[in-house]
Amino acid sequence: MIRHIVLIRFRREISEDTIAAIFADLASIQGKIPGLGPIHAGRSESPEQIERGYLHGFTADFDDWAALAAYQDHPDHRRVGAALVAHAQGGLDGILVFDLPS
Repeated sequence: MIRHIVLIRFRREISEDTIAAIFADLASIQGKIPGLGPIHAGRSESPEQIERGYLHGFTADFDDWAALAAYQDHPDHRRVGAALVAHAQGGLDGILVFDLPS
């Protein structure tokens, strides 16, 4: 399994409603790509409060690297990814991606 972890520093003027709409669009990808498991998205509620501005994020689980590659090439992922970049502070600089195999 591969856990795809994405943390986003949204620009300050981006509303929680806009962020929720992006995450709902992301959730709509579930069931469209073989090997894509659950997607969980939202705002951090960490009691440690050391997010360093990355207050929102999501995880997506994949059966293997091939499933992750199919997700990356999928047009729905490209659309959601473009929305994330457009709303992130500094564009792509406001997004962290970490893929953790287990």
